[in-house]
Amino acid sequence: MSVSYWNDRSGPTPTQADVVIIGGGIAGLSAAYWIGKEDPSMKIVVVEKFEIGAGATGRNAGFVTCGSVEHFNRLVEKHGKEEALQIWQFSEENMRLLKEHIIQDKAQDLLFEHKGSFSLASTDVEFKELQNSDALMKTMSISVETIAESEIKSRLGAEGFVGGIKYVEDGSVHPIKLLEAIRAKLGSNITVCEHHEVHAIEKSGDGKRVRTNKGSIDCSLVVYATNGYSPLLNKFFDDKIFPTRGQILATEAVPRFMEGPCYANFVLDYFRQLPTGEMVIGGFRQLQKDVEKGYSDEASDLIRNALEEFLHKHIPAVRKAKITHRWSGIMGFSVDGQPMVGALPTDDQLFFVGGFTAHGLGLAFHSGKVLADGLFGREIPKFISARRLR
Repeated sequence: MSVSYWNDRSGPTPTQADVVIIGGGIAGLSAAYWIGKEDPSMKIVVVEKFEIGAGATGRNAGFVTCGSVEHFNRLVEKHGKEEALQIWQFSEENMRLLKEHIIQDKAQDLLFEHKGSFSLASTDVEFKELQNSDALMKTMSISVETIAESEIKSRLGAEGFVGGIKYVEDGSVHPIKLLEAIRAKLGSNITVCEHHEVHAIEKSGDGKRVRTNKGSIDCSLVVYATNGYSPLLNKFFDDKIFPTRGQILATEAVPRFMEGPCYANFVLDYFRQLPTGEMVIGGFRQLQKDVEKGYSDEASDLIRNALEEFLHKHIPAVRKAKITHRWSGIMGFSVDGQPMVGALPTDDQLFFVGGFTAHGLGLAFHSGKVLADGLFGREIPKFISARRLR
C-alpha cells in the first residue's frame, strides 16, 4: 500500500496509544473488545481505511457457522480426530461468546437466528460423504442430524437435492448490525478512527509509529486485523493469507419458507433467507478460480449468471423475485484453511489475527479473545497459533 507525497497529510504531532489495531472489521473490533476488557487502562486505537465493516465483514452472507471450509470428515482426515474436534469446538465457543457478550437480548435487532445450518448434496456421492460426516460427528457428541430429500423440500423449500445434514448449533446474523453492536460495547479507552488509511509502520524509539493519511499514532504494539488485505501491508503474509473474492446477490423479500441457512456443492455455494424475507446467495468461485484471486471488487457475468440459475433451478419460491443487490468482497484464505494468531517472528511488536477462510463470523470473535490471551501471556491453541507456519 502506498501514498503519494501530495496526499500525505500527516500531522506534525503524533497521537499516542498503547495498541493500534489496523482494520475495522469483526476481527479488529473483536480484538479491541477483548484487549480492552483485559486491561481497561490501555489506550487502544482502531484505524479503518473506509467505514467499519467495509471489507469482508460487510460483504459476506451472514453465516455464523461452526467448523471450517470443508466437511467434517475431511477435517478429521487432515488434522486427526482430536484436533478436528478442537477446531469445531473453537467455533462453537465463538457462538457462545457472541451470544453472551454481544447479542444478549438484541437477537431481533441484529436479525440473529440460532436455527442451525444445512449442508445439501445434489449427488449421491456427496450425500454419502455427508452421511459419513454425520456418523463421525455423532461419535464425538456434535449435534447434527441427517435430512432426507423430502425434508429438504418441506423445511427448506429447495429442490434438486438428494439429502443433507443439519449442523444444529449454527446461526445467522446481519453482519453490520453485529459489528455495530460490538462497537457499542467497546470501552471508553478505545477509539475507532474511520477513513484512516495506513501507509507505513515505522520504528519510533522503543515502539512503533503508524502513519495514516490523517496523522500518525505512536504506540507500543500494532495488530494487523486486515485478513485478506494483510499481504498489502506486510510481505510476511504473502505465502500465508491469500485474497479470494466472493460474489453474492440478494432478492426482494418473499414470505418466509426456509428453516435455516444452507450450503451446497461441498460448501462452495451458500444461500439463506433473512428474517425479513430477502434471499441471499453466494459462491460459485470454483467456476473462475484464477479470476477469483486478488483484490478486484468487480462482479463477473459468469458467476452472476450461475447464481441466478441456481435460484431458478433449486428455489422455486424466489423464481419471480426481483434481484435488488449484487456485490463482491475479498476474503482471506489461509494456507492451511485455519485462522492464525500471533506475532511476526522478526518483530514481537507486530501482532496479527486473520486467515478466516470464508468463516470470519464463525471464528473472529473468539480469535480476538485468543489474541488477547497471547498478548497477556496465556497459552493459545496450537491449531490457531501462527507458530505452526514457521
